Amino acid sequence: MKLIGMMDSPYVRRTAISLALYGISFDSLKLSVFSDYQEFSGFNPAVKAPTLLTDDGVRLVDSSLILQYFETLAGAEKKLLPTAPAALARDTEIIGTILMAAEKTVQYVYEYRLRPEEKQYQPWVERVTGQLLQACRLWESQIAGHVPSDNPDQVAVTGTVVWSFIQLMIPQVVMKSEFPVLQAIAEHYEAQPVFLRFPQ
Repeated sequence: MKLIGMMDSPYVRRTAISLALYGISFDSLKLSVFSDYQEFSGFNPAVKAPTLLTDDGVRLVDSSLILQYFETLAGAEKKLLPTAPAALARDTEIIGTILMAAEKTVQYVYEYRLRPEEKQYQPWVERVTGQLLQACRLWESQIAGHVPSDNPDQVAVTGTVVWSFIQLMIPQVVMKSEFPVLQAIAEHYEAQPVFLRFPQ
């Protein structure tokens, strides 16, 4: 099994850490959708990260869909999401908020790193920045009172990798001092072996 993509992507990294927690063995092929475009296209012509190639030759894309598949296969002791409907809805709500923050961070980064300065559209940047900060505020409130454990679930995995990604890419926009709960939880999980195994 091969997981293709760079660990500086929160989507690739959440997939890698989750697969490890599920007990799934895989090879990590660290290919960039930018600098390794041609080589990446040999595994997925659409060049989408993460791409997972199963041992049966099936190509899976999109981190949430990949993880949904392996969550279905996981035994009760390996599941990263609750099975009770109310608890599952709650975790899904939080993960949705986290992924909104990830999406807006990527949009912000692409605007400044890929678009020439003279073509940057400030009303769009302001809109994305506002959405990102609102998502982080909502996320902080949703997990207030959460006590980190030594057994990360999917909220912990996704939250940690996305927060670390935000702090890596745009710490001047989303300041960790304004989100002490998110910062503390991420620090706790980033020190665990499975997170250290897949550094960003």
